Amino acid sequence: MHLRSILVFLFAAMALADPAAAQGPRPELLVYCGITMVRPMGEIAQLFEARENVKVTMAQGGSEDLYQSAKKRGGDLYLPGEPSYRQKHLAEGLLGDYVTVGYNQMAMMVQKGNPKQVKPDPRELLRRDLTVILGNAESGSVGNESKEILDRLGIYPKVVRTAAFLASDSRSLSKAMRQHDADLTMNWRATGYAPDNLAALEMVDLDPKLAKPQALMLMRLTSSHQTELARRFMALAAGPEGQALFRKHGFLEVKGQR
Repeated sequence: MHLRSILVFLFAAMALADPAAAQGPRPELLVYCGITMVRPMGEIAQLFEARENVKVTMAQGGSEDLYQSAKKRGGDLYLPGEPSYRQKHLAEGLLGDYVTVGYNQMAMMVQKGNPKQVKPDPRELLRRDLTVILGNAESGSVGNESKEILDRLGIYPKVVRTAAFLASDSRSLSKAMRQHDADLTMNWRATGYAPDNLAALEMVDLDPKLAKPQALMLMRLTSSHQTELARRFMALAAGPEGQALFRKHGFLEVKGQR
């Protein structure tokens, strides 16, 4: 048998043994996801990978930090913790079409059982008998939203001056609370549903007129080379299966979904 015939035979045999190899490497989606939404988005990514033969890579962190990374590295999808990041950066041209996949809402986070009897009022952050931490408004959505709420009450500068420290994102706030580094913080309500927080912490809900639900916008990046795959991922996240996963992890549902 000639060498060329042997090579053709070998490649055909490899294709039969491993159809994926014959198709070449799997396409990949790079998704920038705010910390608070990682759990539902991770489960949606697993569904999508199984159905589409796609690899989904999740970059997670504070919403502003993620946007800056997307500007440098490119990617396919971006999910910040609140819509202000779209308003802030839309003119730069990186953020394309979007779907709403749920709603974030701010709450106060305390130790399990609320031993310090914290009331559902952000002014409790000024109590001298409490150790308070806060999110950094420059790095993530939890700090940005906390600042907006406290600014409306006219107390943000004072809270920052008395806070023990500022944390970069919601995960860092939760970890510090679990380690008893603080008595009180403001955090996204959905973080209270995380398994590692349920046993140690609890949420104190705020008046929705003050802590308004914030839309979670999953945006396609204009840098994406996988436009159709990105849009199919968006459809899955915004559809009934994706919505069920967001509700499971404590997010408020999109109106009209069940």
